[in-house]
Amino acid sequence: MPVASIPSGELAALGAATCWTASSLAFTAAGRRIGALSLNLIRLALGFALLTALCWIRRGLPLPTDAAPSAWGWLLLSGVVGFVFGDLCLFKAFILVGARVSMLVMALAPPIAAVLAWLWLDEGLGAVGVAGMALTLGGIAWVVLERNDGEGGRRRADPSGVALAFCGAVGQAVGLVLSKLGMKDYDPFAASQIRVIAGVAGFVIIISAVKWWGRVLDGLRDRTGMRLSATGAVLGPFLGVGFSLVAIQRTQTGVAATLMSTSPVLIIPAVILIHREAVSRRAILGALVAVAGVAVLWMRHS
Repeated sequence: MPVASIPSGELAALGAATCWTASSLAFTAAGRRIGALSLNLIRLALGFALLTALCWIRRGLPLPTDAAPSAWGWLLLSGVVGFVFGDLCLFKAFILVGARVSMLVMALAPPIAAVLAWLWLDEGLGAVGVAGMALTLGGIAWVVLERNDGEGGRRRADPSGVALAFCGAVGQAVGLVLSKLGMKDYDPFAASQIRVIAGVAGFVIIISAVKWWGRVLDGLRDRTGMRLSATGAVLGPFLGVGFSLVAIQRTQTGVAATLMSTSPVLIIPAVILIHREAVSRRAILGALVAVAGVAVLWMRHS
């Protein structure tokens, strides 16, 4: 790997983590106003418009018509898995358990990718890999199982919300592997367009099947919800996803995944400052342990 490519890939990964941290807060608030299903379609449509404008300016092509058929296949599949399945689960988790716990559970995405590589590609984890996974799971469990109702009592996070966040992590892990298979040397933002096309199509089918178009129109009329959705769209499917593809293209996937998984740590000061959410020392320690576990898991090849 050329030395010059390392800083750009690592910076892109940190940029993706920062964007996802901010977008998760915006999407949590938007989802509680307009619903997770409506939000997913609206934010992907906005993201696609932004990506189209950017690609038109950068590449002279508003649409990814120069992508190879194999790239279309892998990236469309990645979009269905990552956006339709993964993000629908994640956004519902945002509503049920909030951004902080959801993003903490999402730190499982890199270990899940490692397990998939072990199962599908016969890549052994080794003792260090197993230790990294155990550390990550321990940090996440330490926070998720914390109980606190503000009155000296004890209450667990909503199990269904935690389960949905886990499904979101699975979707992201599989989507990341599929994206790398399809993208190779192709432009990351044009690759994002293909993934978003799949996401939009998937949500159009789902919304039509459940007859949700009235709720979508209600969401479009909610000015506050639309402002939050637009903010999240810029930071999420536009910049965040684009940066993540730049990262996996220009540096080792493990390094990129480690840096992108810092969202649980980045989100702690944000929820304290913006939502005035009380975050315990246990939550802070658990987040740090989880990310440390991801680092151990992925850096085992360094």
